[in-house]
Parts: sequence; structure tokens; C-alpha cells
Amino acid sequence: MNSNNLDDINEMDETMDLPRVRHTPPSRKKSTHVLKKMTRSALTGWDSIAANIKNFTYQPSRHESEWLMSSLGEFYDQRWFEDILMMVKGGKEASVYLCRSSVQVGVPLIAAKVYRPRRFRNLKNDHIYREGRSQVETDGKIILDDGKLHAMAQKTRFGMELLHESWLGHEYKTMELLAKAGADIPRPYASGANAILMQYIGDEVAAAPTLNTISLSSTEARVLFERVVHNIDVCLKAGRIHADLSAYNILYWQGEISLIDFPQAIHPDENRNAYRIFQRDVLRVCEYFAGQGVHSDPLGLARQLWLAQGRRIAPEIDPLYLDPEKREDRRAWEKQGRS
Repeated sequence: MNSNNLDDINEMDETMDLPRVRHTPPSRKKSTHVLKKMTRSALTGWDSIAANIKNFTYQPSRHESEWLMSSLGEFYDQRWFEDILMMVKGGKEASVYLCRSSVQVGVPLIAAKVYRPRRFRNLKNDHIYREGRSQVETDGKIILDDGKLHAMAQKTRFGMELLHESWLGHEYKTMELLAKAGADIPRPYASGANAILMQYIGDEVAAAPTLNTISLSSTEARVLFERVVHNIDVCLKAGRIHADLSAYNILYWQGEISLIDFPQAIHPDENRNAYRIFQRDVLRVCEYFAGQGVHSDPLGLARQLWLAQGRRIAPEIDPLYLDPEKREDRRAWEKQGRS
């Protein structure tokens, strides 16, 4: 990968036994168009939430209301939640809402991460993170249908919708994987075509703030730094690199941390830029904690974590592509042996 591509990079507990939401299309400009495109099950969810949204604690604007109904209607119909209490976070790619869950969920509050309609999402340079990644449905299952794969490759209108859903499905699958591995993340509950339900970190008054807004004592900073590094290692062992990790994507609540936002996560063995992306994650974390009085060697730490799992720093070179008569090829092979 050349330096220009690196510039592109820099721009950028178990699941509950409740029914998983099936496919529902993302919202459109007009609700009538949405209704024509929705399945019968999704339409039932739309009608159900539409009839009750005026009674919710949180009152969205008209446009936002249509977006929430199309994204969360089926969750509501399946009784995952009974009220939307407030918007926790509004973002360019997704907004997070605090919901009061239904009794059968087993916890009083859950978070709903609702992706922005595709036309509002910034997918610039997403090819860097999609490299080597299987296209998946919203429930994390790999797409094998040739027609769908062709539409995604050609980036037709239908293909772009599938790419949007695959982005979300990848995040849900990653969260399931990391929760099972023991990482400190919000537990994922269910996914739909445009939203993910997950564990809520915080209380009814306020959601957990991100770590970048917190000033820590020297003692707590050291403890949390070690915990974040532990989580980076857990993720790496589970076959994931966050790929956008910083204090802005780590929640702090009552002395504990939770890593969030995984749509761009990559597999360390399936992306040619994996190690350099991993280095960037470690560097950003170390930069924050340096400001809190915890000094470290970011590049040395990244190297240590990477090599500890038997991974190579440089991509492996297939000897079939080397010419033993060429000095530069022999040097490349020797250098790989020393990495």
C-alpha cells in the first residue's frame, strides 16, 4: 500500500432468546414508497409503532419519525421495547436512542443504534475496510446469492442497498464475536436492516460519556489504559481489529470502559493494511492516555501485541513470485525470514 492510500485510511454475553428481526428495507424519501417496499411483517411493525409513536417520551421531527418507524417498527412489534426515551447521540452515520425495554427482555433499558438513511452516510474510502471481507446479511450470514453479489459489485441501486445492510450486518456479527470472546463492549441483542439493539451503558438521566471527555486520576488512568490494551489484545485474538479506535469510541461509566462502533472492523489476516491500521488504533489510544499521565511506547506496544500471536509485521511473500537470480528478490525473502 502506498502513502496515498494511508492518507485515505487516516480520513476516515451471549445473544438473548428473543426473535431476531428479519429483513426490513431502509427508509425512503416518502413513506408511501417505504410501505410499498416493506414485507408484510415489516408493515405490521410500521403500523404498530406509527399508532403509538405520538405517545413516546421522545418526540422526533416528522422526517425523523418516518425514519424511526421504518427502522424500529418491527422491533417494536416484537416487543423489544415500549418507549423511546431520548436520543443519546446523533451522528453522521448513525444515531443512538435510549429505549425502555419490554418486560421479557430482562433489562430495563436498551440502546437502539439506527443508521442514517444511506444518502446521508459517508462511505468514502470504505473499500479500505471492506478488503478481504465477506458480504453479509443483516444477521451476519454470508451472502452467497450470485445475483446479489453481482448487484453489489456493480453498485446498482439495489446493490448499494445491500452494501448498506452488509455494513450493518458486519458490525452486528463483529459485536457477537467480541462479546463471546469476553471483550468489554455493549452486548448485542438483535439486528434489522437499518438498526442494532444492544446493551445500554448509562442510566435514565445520562448515557455513558466517551473517554475523550473524561479527566482521570493518574491511578485510574493507568488501570484503564491496561484494560483498553487488554481489550485490543482480546479483539486481535478473536480475529478483529477495531480500525477506528480512539478515546472517542470508548465509553466510560462508573470506573469501567466499553469499546463501541465496529462497522469498519477488519480481520487481521484478510486485509493487506491490517498491521498499519492496528498501529494507528494503538497510537490513538496511547496519545489519549499520555495526556492523562500514562506514558508508553505506542509502536513498540503494537509490535509486541502483534508478534505475540505469531503474526508477521510484513505481508508474506509467496516464493513462487520470486526470482532467485535477482538480488532484490533474495533480499526480500531474507527480510521476510527476519520479520
